Amino acid sequence: MPNRALLALARSDRARELALELPATRAVVRRFVPGEARADAVQVAAGLVAEGLRVTLDFLGEDTIERRHAHRVEAEYASLLGELARRGLARSAEVSVKLTALGLRLPGGEEIATAHARAICEAARTAGTTVTLDMEDHTVTSATLRVLRTLRAEFPETGGVLQAYLRRTPADCRMLAGPGSRIRLCKGAYDEPADVALRDRHEVDLAYVSCLRTLMAGEGHPMVATHDPRLVAIARHLAREQGRVTGDHEFQMLYGIRPGEQRRLAAAGETVRVYLPYGQEWWGYLTRRLAERPANLSFFVRSLLSSS
Repeated sequence: MPNRALLALARSDRARELALELPATRAVVRRFVPGEARADAVQVAAGLVAEGLRVTLDFLGEDTIERRHAHRVEAEYASLLGELARRGLARSAEVSVKLTALGLRLPGGEEIATAHARAICEAARTAGTTVTLDMEDHTVTSATLRVLRTLRAEFPETGGVLQAYLRRTPADCRMLAGPGSRIRLCKGAYDEPADVALRDRHEVDLAYVSCLRTLMAGEGHPMVATHDPRLVAIARHLAREQGRVTGDHEFQMLYGIRPGEQRRLAAAGETVRVYLPYGQEWWGYLTRRLAERPANLSFFVRSLLSSS
């Protein structure tokens, strides 16, 4: 399915409605997003933790254009962290936060987002867990890393994300491979221009391995975000080669994608964290996940078209 059609699907309110109305597509939605309510996400998180997995919860939404919405996002994370603490899940569940949801694109946005993120980090520390700042498109990469640096001065446990397909990432990896630095390495999911990001899939894979070598050889805590079996195997080899042990690195996978592999790795002694999204802004997230897995996308679109 061409990107143009996928973008149209992402903007379609009718498609969003059908996704929840039709049994077949509703099952696909629930595979990737457990629900809109905090209670749904926490319940699923508790089940994953009981199976020996760890979790990072993401309250979906980005690119806020109102200060009051940024305040609401902060408040939601504070409530979520409080609930994780009350349920005894904080040792195994952290949160992931997008800075544009906290006002990064507003006038004076970096200061606004930093203030909201600092409050979330404080709530996480009180709950007994951590925060990871999600990475978004390249236009906010520098700002996101500046906020990360600011937060780590007070909350050194704060994690960050680097995207292997960006041409700048090797230098960022070297800068962020130091002691205590928690870095999630992913391939990258945004449609970036060629002067900013690698476009060839093989080149992206090579860049991922190169960045992974840097992080594994460093003194930080690499968080290997991939579903690719080859890259998982390479990551495990590099961890052994560097003398790493359980607990000083981890694998991260999305909720609903390769759940069997998540459990297999955990059973083999690896630390595995599941990225668990929730909230009303699930439609854009879902369409990106479907685009990454053509078989799911084809099934999903056929279900929608057959109902119209």
